[in-house]
Amino acid sequence: MGADVSTFVVGDLAGVGCMVDSCRRCGPCGEDLGLLRARGTMALVGAPASPSPLNAFALLVGGKRLAGSMIGGIKETQEMLDHCAKHGVASDIELIPIQKINEAYERVLKSDVRYRFVIDLASMRS
Repeated sequence: MGADVSTFVVGDLAGVGCMVDSCRRCGPCGEDLGLLRARGTMALVGAPASPSPLNAFALLVGGKRLAGSMIGGIKETQEMLDHCAKHGVASDIELIPIQKINEAYERVLKSDVRYRFVIDLASMRS
């Protein structure tokens, strides 16, 4: 963010600089790497139940990076989610469609954000 950030409109080809993938849908990582800008980074914080193919060219083109963090397996993650549900621990987010990214950015500049913005990636396909 800063002076070099442009305002985009729906239909512009632009990528994100950093993406955190929790492996919610566990598709091939190469599909989401295409959403990154050149020299962008995708951080995997979850793992699929079975090996996921990765096209090396998806990383090579644009100098993209893939990083990972071992936060626990499915069993440990489920235990943590069960604990949070039992004790009423939840995160507050504001889910926004990609079409409202400029509005969200303006709100950040105005310090008018109470919760973390989470972009609904399904909105990128509509």
